[in-house]
Amino acid sequence: MDVYVALGAWLLVVHKASIARRVCDGGQMSPLQRDGRRGRAARMRLTVVGEARLRAPFADDVAHYEKLLGRYAELELITVRDPATVARRLPQGAPVVLLAAQGRQLDSVAFSGLLEERRREGRGVTFVIGGPFGPPPLGRVQERLSLGPMTLPHQLAWVVLLEQIYRAHKILAGEPYHY
Repeated sequence: MDVYVALGAWLLVVHKASIARRVCDGGQMSPLQRDGRRGRAARMRLTVVGEARLRAPFADDVAHYEKLLGRYAELELITVRDPATVARRLPQGAPVVLLAAQGRQLDSVAFSGLLEERRREGRGVTFVIGGPFGPPPLGRVQERLSLGPMTLPHQLAWVVLLEQIYRAHKILAGEPYHY
């Protein structure tokens, strides 16, 4: 028992010293690195709303990224059958980012910057994935993003978006994933 306590105390001291050394060396640390709760900053609330029901193999991939993202953010996935109900399912006050073919294209680092801006503002983000017949009618859209010029199946767009959100959090945390 004493060995485990001593080992745990040693790890805590070494970890705190490595954080202090990085700060004292003048290295730039993101808020995700600075927090001290195993590399996390304040948890961001993310909502993804889309049409259709997720089926295998895409449902497995979505579940995989949902689990990975649980470490970084509060994630809510909402699927609707009728595009007219999308507007009613959007959280109040959260900026809405619509994924659409006409949207702005960002690389992974720029996308992570977008999420970091929203996190610093203390606001969550709601992503809306348009259905097979285009985006649903929405009154409030703060930003339009595109996943690229190619047309993707709706269910694959869910996977790509969640992977990019996960990649963005890894970039912000300075953790190895993005090369």
